[in-house]
Amino acid sequence: MLQKEYRLSKDVRIRAVRGQGRSWAHPLLVLYALPNDLGLARVGMSTSKRVGSAVVRNRAKRLIREAIRPLHPQIETGWDLLLVARSSIAAASLAEVSTAVVQLLRRSRTLASATSKSRAGGSTAGMETAAQARPTSEGAEGRFR
Repeated sequence: MLQKEYRLSKDVRIRAVRGQGRSWAHPLLVLYALPNDLGLARVGMSTSKRVGSAVVRNRAKRLIREAIRPLHPQIETGWDLLLVARSSIAAASLAEVSTAVVQLLRRSRTLASATSKSRAGGSTAGMETAAQARPTSEGAEGRFR
């Protein structure tokens, strides 16, 4: 889970990002982005009842959270991002959600390039996505299927 200062949690700001921000769509997710003046990137997520039951919605949020966690240090600062799950995410794997998140961040140009420096001051060239870092055995990924 992201630290509190990196989470987009205020309802007013979430509505502003969704209403005034620019959007990029993928079959699994929609990304909304709006600049902020805080000097850090905040990420929020939303799943509507159209996605499914509470169990399915919670699983979708866990998948999104796990997909964004290793990428957060590579996200450009100064952005509020909102990831909205679509109903097709109910049948998606972690690898598919991770790929969707990376594609959306690249299309929105909020993902730092491999040559830029991360917040920690190191190179991001060696960073792995959640799908690459996660073992492929059924036991390790079975919880998210």
